[in-house]
Amino acid sequence: MIYYSVGSPIRRALKLTRLDPHYAWLPITESRNGNAYYAAFHTLCSGIGIQALVLPVAFTILGWSWGVITLTLGFIWQLYTLYLLVQLHESTETGMRYSRYLQLCGAAFGERLTNWLAMFPIKYLSAGTCVTLIIIGASSCQLFFDTLSGGTCSAHPPTTVEWYLIFTSATVLLSQLPNLNSIAGVSLVGAITAIGYCTLIWVVSLAEGRMPGVSHNPVRGRTEVIRIFDVLNALGIVAFAFRGHDLILEIQATMPSDEKHPFRVPMWKGVKVAYTLVAMCLFPLAIVGYWAYGQMIPADGGMLTALFAFHGQNTSEFIPMVAPSNFPSFVWLHMLLRGGGDPLLVKLRRSRRRDIGAGDLSLSMFMWLKIKKPKVFGPR
Repeated sequence: MIYYSVGSPIRRALKLTRLDPHYAWLPITESRNGNAYYAAFHTLCSGIGIQALVLPVAFTILGWSWGVITLTLGFIWQLYTLYLLVQLHESTETGMRYSRYLQLCGAAFGERLTNWLAMFPIKYLSAGTCVTLIIIGASSCQLFFDTLSGGTCSAHPPTTVEWYLIFTSATVLLSQLPNLNSIAGVSLVGAITAIGYCTLIWVVSLAEGRMPGVSHNPVRGRTEVIRIFDVLNALGIVAFAFRGHDLILEIQATMPSDEKHPFRVPMWKGVKVAYTLVAMCLFPLAIVGYWAYGQMIPADGGMLTALFAFHGQNTSEFIPMVAPSNFPSFVWLHMLLRGGGDPLLVKLRRSRRRDIGAGDLSLSMFMWLKIKKPKVFGPR
């Protein structure tokens, strides 16, 4: 492959973008025929998850004012840092497309600093995420099987370990799809189910009304140290609800680009559509959840636990209930929540994980400063 400099007349005439030759056979970047719709599906699927269900817990510490302010600022900062990553994907100096998060970190900070800032947290988060996904996915398959069979199946059902093997085998088969664009439909299903369970939970809570005797006074610890850690924990809950930074570059890498039609334009359109829908899920969950349950919302489980604990009998005619492993829950909520919320991660399990997204709320800003070197009070 021949590389041309950005200022080269040949490059300008042919509208070439410098590509790493290894990307031609990597599964994520093998196909570059993505569009704004694919970007929206993937971004939405990677940007919302079960962390949103515990947002009302943060409000019990922060209260109405600081809770709404913190959530709003976190959302704005998320969009801002995503915008920076979208703009940093292709270098205006060399034409190189940075299709991996670690690659962009390496270009900004160098290999040694990248190992500490990005490589180390990515590795241990990846291990934990893979184990968690296998447990949740296998449990969902087992729950789905038990629900359909109704306990009347004469065949001996698989054991828990066997469900782990079944789910792992299914993910291995799914990973054989040629590239990220080939699972755009899977991401669409994941995005729909994510919006579905979030909307279903806050709508049911709103329809059932506020709990009697609910209080919205912020919870205060007995000592100053406890109060400080409670506030930090609340801020961590809000930050953890915003994620997906490390996948933006890989999603953007599936889109074609040239000097006349830069890929960052459709990518940013997809991001804006996706995060409009994310906001329509996060803010109602946090506000309605805190309004309905106040300080009574369980710290462990958040909205899902509260929905069953306070409205289990009232909503049983709308949502069937089961009680596997002594943990009562709504079967349809579980099917949406645990079965379809994160299919994009199946394809990306050998790459970065979204959980680092909360930690990148500031790292992408430093990468922008390091690469772009903007002047103080000067143009971008």
